Amino acid sequence: MTKADHKSFLGQLKLEYREILINYFNNDKNLQAKIDKFINAAFRANISVAQILEIHMELIDEFSTQLKLEGRSEEVLLDYRLTLIDILAHLCEAYRRSLPK
Repeated sequence: MTKADHKSFLGQLKLEYREILINYFNNDKNLQAKIDKFINAAFRANISVAQILEIHMELIDEFSTQLKLEGRSEEVLLDYRLTLIDILAHLCEAYRRSLPK
């Protein structure tokens, strides 16, 4: 993958993760499918846990800034650690299953 392709891919992955974050606590019936799609894409591209964490933190920073502009508390963002834990658990499981026995 070229550098430009990789950057574009990470941008698309960030958009998908953003959608997962926004809908994580809603009754989105397609959420698990979105998570699976995200995990499969990250796994196929060999995206590290550190890169997923970076994407998460960038998005949480963006949400925090928006909440501050609206004069609202950003404490609600602490709940989104659950999203990160869920995503990382799925990704680590995908990597674990890929190891030869």
